[in-house]
Amino acid sequence: MKIGVLGGTFDPIHTGHLVLAEEVRLRLGLAEVLFVPAGRPWLKSGTPISPAEHRVRMVRLAIAGRPYFKLSTMEVDRPGPSYTVDTMLKLKSQLASGEELYFILGWDNLEELPRWHEPKRLIELCRLVAVPRVGCPVPDLKTLEADVPGLFKRVIMLDKPEIDISASVIRERVARGLSIEHLVPEAVGKYIREQKLYKERR
Repeated sequence: MKIGVLGGTFDPIHTGHLVLAEEVRLRLGLAEVLFVPAGRPWLKSGTPISPAEHRVRMVRLAIAGRPYFKLSTMEVDRPGPSYTVDTMLKLKSQLASGEELYFILGWDNLEELPRWHEPKRLIELCRLVAVPRVGCPVPDLKTLEADVPGLFKRVIMLDKPEIDISASVIRERVARGLSIEHLVPEAVGKYIREQKLYKERR
């Protein structure tokens, strides 16, 4: 059985995340996709993010009624910085024999892989599924292979979907009092309004 893993700050989760997860699930025949909100992403240590309780709640609202999507709070429950390799190691230990992890990431994040914590160990634990990011060039796999030996055989490059929605744009629109309808699931938009999230620009 194949299990997809989609990590991120989800600040907020938006319709692009859901479209992406469903596209990858169908194209690769994944049994389910785990959404894993980040605790404290070490590569974003200087960037303010909303409290985990809000981000977890928004993910739960967004995936409600979608049986193939599941929520994992293991990163927000774990103290200290969030390293993907630690998450994959924990998930791997919970899998049954024959089950395999597929970590979904953007082309831009794939380019950054050599900077990640223990990238060689990471590709031993899971397959990488790289998806396009609008405005990002196709990663140079030959260069990445030189930095992370073995990567070429462990990465699946997809050419779609191209999602042109970003959480930063959503936060900016909320701060400016603009509509975010169709950018986030209805329940998430309602939660943002009720909790008065993103009223200040950042």
